Order: sequence, then C-alpha cells, then structure tokens
Amino acid sequence: MRVAPNNNRGSKEGAVEDHVDRLRAQWACELPDLDTEPMAILGRAKRLTNLVAPSIEETFAKFGLDRGEFDVIATLRRSGPPYQLTPTAMYTTLMLSSGGLTHRLDRLEKAGLIVREKSAHDGRSVVVCLTATGIALAEKAFRADMASELLFLEGLDVEERAALAALLRKLVMSVEAGPSDGVTS
Repeated sequence: MRVAPNNNRGSKEGAVEDHVDRLRAQWACELPDLDTEPMAILGRAKRLTNLVAPSIEETFAKFGLDRGEFDVIATLRRSGPPYQLTPTAMYTTLMLSSGGLTHRLDRLEKAGLIVREKSAHDGRSVVVCLTATGIALAEKAFRADMASELLFLEGLDVEERAALAALLRKLVMSVEAGPSDGVTS
C-alpha cells in the first residue's frame, strides 16, 4: 500500500489542516485549558509511522521477510565482516526479549539466511552468522526499502529534509537522555 505524498506546502497562514490539527481542535473545544502541543509533534510522528508501516512491511514481504526478520539480518549485515554477533548483543540492539529473538533466529536459520556457531573466542557461547545468501538478501531488501521510503519524502526539499532530520535527532537525544526536570510519568 502506497500513501500518496502530500505536496501541499501552504504557508503558516494558508496551511491545510491535517488529521492531527483536527484532533487538537476537538480537544480544544472539550478541554480548552489543556495544551495539546505535544500532539503536534508526537502525534504526527505516530501517525507518520502508522501511515508508512504497511509500505515498509510490503517491501520486506517481497523478499520473504517480515519486519522483525529483516531487523535481525540487517543488524548482522551492518555490523560489518564477518557479519556475526552474539545473541545477547543482538537482542540488546534490537530491544527484544531473548525468547523473541530465538523465534526469529529459528525461522531465519530454516530459511538458510543465518547459522548459529560456537564462538571461536569462548566455546561455551554461540554466535549468529549471516550466510552469503543472508548478506545478499539483507542488502537487496535494504536498498528496496530505502528507495520506497524515499518516495514518502518527495513532499520536502533537500533543505527541509535536513532540517527535519536535525530536529528529530535533537528530540530523540533529548528523550533518550530523560526528563531534565525530574518529572516522570
């Protein structure tokens, strides 16, 4: 499923309302004392993720992968030669439970995309290795994904993309650092 990019770039004065604007307007009527500014950013980030997810999943499905399986082989591929990691390093990077990772590894091993081998450094531990087939598939799927995702950015020029990326990086780093005022939810 492809969502058509919105090339309507009206100025602030002539901006077209989007879904989030409409939700904020409804809340302004119902709870006029509440500042809904977080929805303007975080609500749009969530909506954007929901809108592009089906296309991303469709791209990976063309390669016989689901998104989680791609995440595993992509993690191994971007780790560089020899394209192997311990399961602990993988589930920490992927933010998965060890059980969730094991299930994915079982499917990928059956498909011939990874193998699990004893570590050369510690015979008691295992490393997950990307096979030649897995290396090739990870690269093909990632190239296709980036080409597909680039289509969603057509509504922004190069400078707007760079500015948005910089602002999102700043926001992510701030959120990862935690609240500065000691307030936790």
